[in-house]
Amino acid sequence: MSEVRNIKMKVCLIGEFAVGKTSLIQRYVYDTFSDRYIQTIGAKITKKALLLQYPERNTNLDVDLTLWDIMGEKGFRELLKEAYFYGAQGLLAVCDMTREDTYYELPTWISTVERIAGFVPIVFLGNKVDLTESRTVEENDMKMIGESYGSSYLLTSARTGRNVETAFMRIADEIAGKDVLA
Repeated sequence: MSEVRNIKMKVCLIGEFAVGKTSLIQRYVYDTFSDRYIQTIGAKITKKALLLQYPERNTNLDVDLTLWDIMGEKGFRELLKEAYFYGAQGLLAVCDMTREDTYYELPTWISTVERIAGFVPIVFLGNKVDLTESRTVEENDMKMIGESYGSSYLLTSARTGRNVETAFMRIADEIAGKDVLA
């Protein structure tokens, strides 16, 4: 019989405004999508329970995943960083594949979080991959930024659901590997 351990994880979604952080959470937690843009003010916190299974270790993790959807406005990043990033155990660093500037801002976001939370697992997400005609960020760009941080990347679409569940499961698994199962 496998040991079941209960753990809590705090994951912050970071990136510029309108990259789809809120939509990714909505797709993952509620399996819904809306084209209507509503700007996040401050942070929105959403929870989801999930089960991670590690049969090779005879362990199951019952995870209480707390998702922090951080507003993307630059002016607030420095002002609010300590309250939002303190205790973060993992990051989903999101860019919009149709807006190159959002890709180039990811290192700034990461360095801000690292000053508060230290080095935590990161999964890079190139969101809106379904908008192929408008794409300005390529898969190779995502691969390069992932490699530069020793992290993985996924191409996602909150609209279609592509790789959304995989993204959240991957960051939870990486946190478990770093902090829980190590």
